[in-house]
Amino acid sequence: MLNQVEELASKALDELAKVTNVNEIEAWRIRYLGRKSNLIHILRSLATVPINERREVGARANELKKSLETAFEEKKVDLESDSALLTGRETLDVTLPGQQIPLGRLHPTTQILEEICDIFSSMGFQVVEGPEVEWDYYNFEALNMPADHPARDMFATLWVDFETKTGDRPMLLRTHTSPVQIRVMEKTPPPIRIIAPGRVYRYEATDATHEWMFYQVEGLAVDRNITLADLKGTLFEFARRLFGEDRKCRFRCDYFPFVEPGVEVAIDCLVCHGAGCRLCDNSGWIEILGAGMVHPEVLRRLGIDPQIYSGFAFGMGVERIPILRYGIDDIRLFYGNDLRFLKQF
Repeated sequence: MLNQVEELASKALDELAKVTNVNEIEAWRIRYLGRKSNLIHILRSLATVPINERREVGARANELKKSLETAFEEKKVDLESDSALLTGRETLDVTLPGQQIPLGRLHPTTQILEEICDIFSSMGFQVVEGPEVEWDYYNFEALNMPADHPARDMFATLWVDFETKTGDRPMLLRTHTSPVQIRVMEKTPPPIRIIAPGRVYRYEATDATHEWMFYQVEGLAVDRNITLADLKGTLFEFARRLFGEDRKCRFRCDYFPFVEPGVEVAIDCLVCHGAGCRLCDNSGWIEILGAGMVHPEVLRRLGIDPQIYSGFAFGMGVERIPILRYGIDDIRLFYGNDLRFLKQF
């Protein structure tokens, strides 16, 4: 009888090791621990065992029963755990909506820049870009600002420490995109209609209304018989498309060394519509850009006869447009990389 118990123990544990799923483990339990199992039959037959063997056989059979029950429970837990993981994978509902992946979007400055370029492109202007590190000649001298011209003080310039063989062509980070206009007029005979968007740089402290790097869009048109009326019509149409159909425009005299006459262009306030408020300093008008007729000396220097050709030019700060449109009170927000701000556009 004792030999039967040992053989049963060995066989039961071998079979338990080969069990791979919950159904098999239940069949194993019935076979080795069920009411009709061999182990239960041995326990019930102890009365027929000789007295001198009964205690040893009974003790070993009970020990085996507890051992098999413990092994069964451990195996069952392992199988159920594996089954839960497998079932979770197999019953994944692929028809459920997936996790929403946040989509990126264009920076507000880029959005306005593209909108401005689209407006002028539809009016026949070509978009042209140029270098951000520029020669003094293109940035100042060719624009009617020689080395001793007081208008240079209007621009807080970032100079580049660079020496040429002759040492007479200092470089700088461009203070406006007007050098692109000079480069185009240098190589392209009239008629010319271009806009020049891009980054510009000024050596100044940053605050709510000033940044050391910002975007500008400047425009140029040169052809026969271009007048101030053409300038006014172009910029009025631009303001109407960008700020709304009912926009009013005001042109007032202003000074820029590379245009004559020069004008300041303003629109009626977007908030008070001309009545006067804090945004427009109670004037009812908000300046959006500077413009004017290209100075004859600029045309002459570039080999364009001002007796035959004339032109107009204009320039604006790109960040100023969303500041006015959305009521933003700090230009530094555009380049602070704060997602709370950027997600609003």
